[in-house]
Amino acid sequence: MAEVFGSRSLNDKKEGGLDKDGELKEARRELEEWKARFEKADDVKARLILEKLTEDDAKTNAQQEMNACVKNQQKTQDEFNESMRTVQDEIQKLTRYNQDLLEKLKRCQDELEAKKTESRKLKQKFKIYAQIPDTEVKFISPNKETREEGDEDSQPIRGVFTISQRAAVLLQGGQALITFEEEKVARQILKIAKCSVSCENSSLDVKPRRITMDPAVKFEVHLDVSRKELKVSNVPDVMPEERMKDRLEISFSRPSRGGGEVEKVEYDKNTGTGCVTFLQPGVTESLVLRGRYDVELDTEVKVQVGPIYEYQLRRFQTFCGCPKRTILLDDIQDMVDEEDLQDHLEIHFQKPSNSGGEIESIKYIAKPKVLQAFLCESTEEKDDSL
Repeated sequence: MAEVFGSRSLNDKKEGGLDKDGELKEARRELEEWKARFEKADDVKARLILEKLTEDDAKTNAQQEMNACVKNQQKTQDEFNESMRTVQDEIQKLTRYNQDLLEKLKRCQDELEAKKTESRKLKQKFKIYAQIPDTEVKFISPNKETREEGDEDSQPIRGVFTISQRAAVLLQGGQALITFEEEKVARQILKIAKCSVSCENSSLDVKPRRITMDPAVKFEVHLDVSRKELKVSNVPDVMPEERMKDRLEISFSRPSRGGGEVEKVEYDKNTGTGCVTFLQPGVTESLVLRGRYDVELDTEVKVQVGPIYEYQLRRFQTFCGCPKRTILLDDIQDMVDEEDLQDHLEIHFQKPSNSGGEIESIKYIAKPKVLQAFLCESTEEKDDSL
C-alpha cells in the first residue's frame, strides 16, 4: 500500500511540473507578443510624433506665410488707397482746370461774339448798298496821255468814276430835323436845353440836340476795258481742250458773224470760260453789245460774250461829322396831327424872339415811323427806311 501511494505522489509531482513549464512557456510567448506590440506601438508613436512635428513645422510655415500675405495685402491696400487719393486729387485738379478752361472759353466766345458784332456794325457803316442803273456816260473831255504813234487803237477804254456816299441820319418817331439858312441860328438853338413850343391851347417841350451822323465814304473807280480781248463763257464741255480752242478760233474768225482775225485763244475746260484776242480793235465792242455769239461745235451753240476789264479803287476816304445848319429836335409828344405839329414847330423856330431864323427845310415824323435822312451841302432829302 505504501509503495502504491508513493508512486502516485511522484506522478502527481511530475504532472504538476509539466503544467508549470507550459504556463511559463505560454507566459514567455505572450510576453514576446506584448514586447512586439509595444515595439510596434512605440514605432507608431515615434512616427506619429515625427508626423506631428512635421505638421507643426508646416503649420508654422503656413502661419508665417499667411502673416506675410496679410502684411503684403495690407501694404498693397495702403498703396492702393494712396494711389486712389493721388488719382482723386489729380482728377479734382483736372476738373478744376477743365472748369477754368470752360470759363475761359466762354469768356473768349463772348469776347469773340462781341468783336464779331462790333465788326458787323463797322462793316455795316462802311458798306454801300445801291442799285446803280444802266446809265449812258457822257465823256466831257479826253484824257490826254502820251501814247506811241500807231498805238492809240490798242489802248484800253479808260474811265474814272467817283462814288460818293451822302451822309445819313436815322430819324425816329417823335423827332424832327430842321435846317436853318444860317449856321449861327443853329448854334443859338443848341445852347437852349429845352424849348417850349406853343401848340393850339397848350405847349410842348422839345429838346434840341446836335446830330451825329454815321460815317460816309468816297472813292474813285478806275476802269480799263480792253478793245481787243473778249470774254467767252458758258462753253459746253463736249470736246478736248485743244480742239475746243481751234473751234472757237474758227468761229470767231468769221466776219459774216461779226467776228474778225483772231490773234490767240485761251480756254479753261474746268470753268467753261475763255478769252479771245483779236488782232484789230473794234470787233470786241460790237460783239459785247450783242451779248451772245453762235459757235460751231458738234452742233451750233450760243455762248455768252462780254468785255474784259480791270478796275482799281483809289482815293478811298471816310468822313464823319456834325452838320452846322441842321439840328435834331427830340422828345416831341404827339399832341396834334403830324402836319399841324410840323407847322407849329416851323412857326416857333422861325421867330427871332425864340432865337430862331429862316428855315430852309423841316421834317417831323410821329411815332412809330422811322425815316432815313440823307444830308448834302444845300438840301436834305429823306427816304423811308421802315
